[in-house]
Amino acid sequence: MITEASWLYPLKARNPTISRGEHPLTGNRVAFLAIFHGRQLAFLNATFLVLGEAAAITALLFECFFADETLVDVFDATLINEGCSDLVATSRVVDPSAGDPAKQLGKPVSSAIYSPFSLRQIIEFIVFLPLNFIPVAGTPLFLVMTGYRAGPLHHYRYLHLLGFTKKQRNIYLNRRKLRYTWFGITALILQLVPVLSMLFLLTTASGSALWASRLEKNRKLAGNSNDTEPAPNYVDDPA
Repeated sequence: MITEASWLYPLKARNPTISRGEHPLTGNRVAFLAIFHGRQLAFLNATFLVLGEAAAITALLFECFFADETLVDVFDATLINEGCSDLVATSRVVDPSAGDPAKQLGKPVSSAIYSPFSLRQIIEFIVFLPLNFIPVAGTPLFLVMTGYRAGPLHHYRYLHLLGFTKKQRNIYLNRRKLRYTWFGITALILQLVPVLSMLFLLTTASGSALWASRLEKNRKLAGNSNDTEPAPNYVDDPA
């Protein structure tokens, strides 16, 4: 069903209203890109170029000032709200008597990382930015390349809660490359929105937890709660 497509999950925790207007920093880039792309395509590609630069800076600022712990709390609280308290309890203390999912969160009893910070990923993101200089195909290629790399990281926490080893994690992710790429593309587009990019980092974590809760429920229904790999008859919903 289209409503269960992976690319929709980053959108499920928010419904923003975005005002239209030209980004004040696109002017020089538009003038340069217009030489190769023409005025209309130059504006589009320059917009993604500038917003991509801003997204990289925002990611670094979030890591410095808010830290990964905030995303872990958002992810875990959403899982609890969706009835996956037992999964969260494998990594941290959960107090069901507290009522509110966020208040149920106790101290972690093991490593609590939403998405491991990677300098390599930031460098790759910056390296991919010049793809926007390529006429027509440049911007879509930039989104696909970065989405392909970033998508799986949004379920690092989920697979850690399942106790997967690195090998098991790679097998699981490789079987769902397309779905995670679509998720990563949508998450990236949201993070390119000016002003609201930090908010979308939080809401994307909530959306990834919603997707994880559905995957977990399907996994249990398939009778694979104790398996480290999905059984042959286990089928995800199509992307």
